Amino acid sequence: MFADRAEAGRALAEEVARLACMAEPAARPVVAALPRGGAPVGFEVARRLGAPLVVVPVAKVGAPGREELALGAVAPGGVEVLNDDVLALLRLDRAAVGELVARAAAKVARQQEAYGGGKGTERLAGAHVVVVDDGLATGASMKAALLAVRQSGPARVVLAVPVAPPEALAALAPLADDVACVLRPEHMHAVGAWYEDFTQTTDAEVARLVAEAGTWSAGLRGAPGQLA
Repeated sequence: MFADRAEAGRALAEEVARLACMAEPAARPVVAALPRGGAPVGFEVARRLGAPLVVVPVAKVGAPGREELALGAVAPGGVEVLNDDVLALLRLDRAAVGELVARAAAKVARQQEAYGGGKGTERLAGAHVVVVDDGLATGASMKAALLAVRQSGPARVVLAVPVAPPEALAALAPLADDVACVLRPEHMHAVGAWYEDFTQTTDAEVARLVAEAGTWSAGLRGAPGQLA
């Protein structure tokens, strides 16, 4: 188990730093974190790489009355990921699904506003983008984030999480050029089960971490921001 997201981030940072792509002379790393739990993890990775930290606004599409059950996820750029198996199991009609997706899209818009409303897509073009979250369960949110990042034309995309089951990593691997993961348990259960302290990260903390990361990456093109 990890003590908290900061410890998980430091362990993950070493895994990312060992990737061959990070040693390439032309490598320009940028860390893109999923809100909100991915930000403290991504902050430690960004610190280790001396890279800027940006936010990829992503919202889970939760099942009615069971928000912890992910029907899918929504990200900027019109990215929409749905879990057909779960939709079939719950027998939701198209109108109901559309309403849930619209709510998630509104949450993405609120995230963009909460994290400063800045434009961050230009810094991802041609960069080695490390997409970070605090762990994977269904993988829907990470899939949406990877698809959104791909739209910005990065040179390489690295999927990086402290903990994830092997099958989730295998399912997402085709969307990434490299994968970094510290713990790969066969029986994952909930992401929070792998942390002693899994306190919810606030919007204010995310904004603070992004701004602080800018102090060591000020020499890089652009300023701390978010994926628009």
